[in-house]
Amino acid sequence: MGPDFDRLHPQLRRRFSVGLASGEACTGRGVMDRVWHGRAFVKPFLALGATRNILVPRAGRRVPFVIENVPYTDRHGRETVTFVRTFDLPGRPRRFDAQMVLSPKGDRILDYLGTHQHLASDLHLRAEPDGSLLIRSGEHRFREGPVDVRVPELIGATAEVRESYDDTAARFRISVRVVNRRFGPLFGYEGSFTAAYTPVRPRPDLRPVREERRA
Repeated sequence: MGPDFDRLHPQLRRRFSVGLASGEACTGRGVMDRVWHGRAFVKPFLALGATRNILVPRAGRRVPFVIENVPYTDRHGRETVTFVRTFDLPGRPRRFDAQMVLSPKGDRILDYLGTHQHLASDLHLRAEPDGSLLIRSGEHRFREGPVDVRVPELIGATAEVRESYDDTAARFRISVRVVNRRFGPLFGYEGSFTAAYTPVRPRPDLRPVREERRA
């Protein structure tokens, strides 16, 4: 983000400074006021993604929520930070896994999704005038073995994440929307959480089964 990072609220700067250099991990705990999905025809796709901890196939209100940001060095020597979200939905908890990696040139963040990192997306980060953070996904790619292809817009989606800090409530507020250009809203959630910082320790349970080398 360069100088743009300094425009973020101080609490956001600390949360997004989690890394090996800081020696800190961050755990957010709170409640999603609403977890939603789009029209009925998207449910099979959400259910398929859920088998690899991508997206969440259930909807709900007042859903307890945990996000765990833990830095580590992956098998390819890259610093990585987990963004593992757990939603305590009826039936059983559901996870949405992602790992963020800085590109080799240091010019972009790559977001690997799911337990096997089959999906990768460029992320574009921007500080808003009110000190909040806006994250938008860019091109999505599917990677498996020798296959490395761009996901067509027809079946792909754009994610938009807005995160801010509410000084009055002393809580982070977050809103996430995943939208397909043709079919409209697919999935999202909105709510708030508090954050606690702890020294970094190994968390193999948060790491993916497979780590993709390509960035």
